[in-house]
Amino acid sequence: MRRFLLLLALGIAAPAIAQPEVSRGKQIPLDRNLLKMQVVLDRLGFSPGVIDGRAGMSLTSAIKGFQESRGLPVTGKPDAPTMQALAPYWGTEATKTLELNARVLAGPYLPEIPKSEVDQAKLPGLYYRSPLEKLAEMFHTTPRVLVELNGPQTMLTPGTKVVFPNVLPTSRAYDPERTDEWRATLNMLNVDAVQPEASKIVVDKSDKVLRVYDKADKLVAQFQVTTGSQHDPLPIGNWTIKGADYNPKFHYNPALFWDADKSDDKAQLPPGPNGPVGVVWLDLSKKHYGIHGTPNPELIGRSESHGCVRLTNWDVARLSVMAKPGTPAIFQE
Repeated sequence: MRRFLLLLALGIAAPAIAQPEVSRGKQIPLDRNLLKMQVVLDRLGFSPGVIDGRAGMSLTSAIKGFQESRGLPVTGKPDAPTMQALAPYWGTEATKTLELNARVLAGPYLPEIPKSEVDQAKLPGLYYRSPLEKLAEMFHTTPRVLVELNGPQTMLTPGTKVVFPNVLPTSRAYDPERTDEWRATLNMLNVDAVQPEASKIVVDKSDKVLRVYDKADKLVAQFQVTTGSQHDPLPIGNWTIKGADYNPKFHYNPALFWDADKSDDKAQLPPGPNGPVGVVWLDLSKKHYGIHGTPNPELIGRSESHGCVRLTNWDVARLSVMAKPGTPAIFQE
């Protein structure tokens, strides 16, 4: 298993790189053509979730969303009509080589995060575990993919040139009415300031996607999501977004979680990208339910939630720019 060599002034070690995906016992190599497809779709608003250069349900869903938005046959495959529709955007570089600096590498970091919410409540913040984890989230990928793109001997120090998926935005002119802290989060996550306005959002339980429609009822964006579980199913119905809590604290109430230790006390967890709801909570008219981020982007669409709708931090941050208080949120089977 390969690791980054982290030679940092802060002396913080990297977490272990996740074990590579396997197929019949063999590692699935990163496919740079698929990585480019993911980058292009991500930039167009049809998120493949984690950009990893590999085929899978998230990429298939993203292709289907793009096809639907362009009135193409919905095959989920990069067929000839789809590639023709993508041709105007295909000149985009799949990766960008950028030079690290002290600002990008700056913490704070928290190498070890306890599992217990009660213990997490005692921390100053639920920060990234390492610069490697932060850089991966900034560029919509995983630590393992950064190792694959750069090699295990890469040093994360100011002046080092590192290859990243090219998700750099075209505009960082974020809403001046938002706080400096939230605009810094949008900037860090490489969220483009120019986004379509959501007239409604639709969460499909069966497809595990959240679709964004404009006033003309045209599909303009789509995100992979995790929706509920057997114990806490997605609340099917018509709701509205009441507002947004940016870089939120999390109010832990064991009475609301079937799998919680009922002897736990209520607790308020500090904010941070590794908090239970990530970087933003979009509050719904359904009490106790929301649309939010996650500390585990690689599990989106592959795990369960406590009934809420969970996205990657970069996707929910992007959605928060599109949706406003009063935006209808339709949850369907």
